[in-house]
Amino acid sequence: MEAELLNLEDKVAQLALLCRRLRDENRGLRQKLLLTQQQNQGLLAKVDGSKERVAAILAKLPEDTE
Repeated sequence: MEAELLNLEDKVAQLALLCRRLRDENRGLRQKLLLTQQQNQGLLAKVDGSKERVAAILAKLPEDTE
């Protein structure tokens, strides 16, 4: 009986440790996701700016009269 309780106590301790590790990993992944989303928004803004500049340049080009 005592051996079973010690075994159960060990398993509970392992489970608690696993939960802490997963919580820490989850926190890190959430932070990484937020950073990646922010970087993605910045890149999308740059692409939009580039599109506008290209459109402005194309508007200035003379039309083909052939």
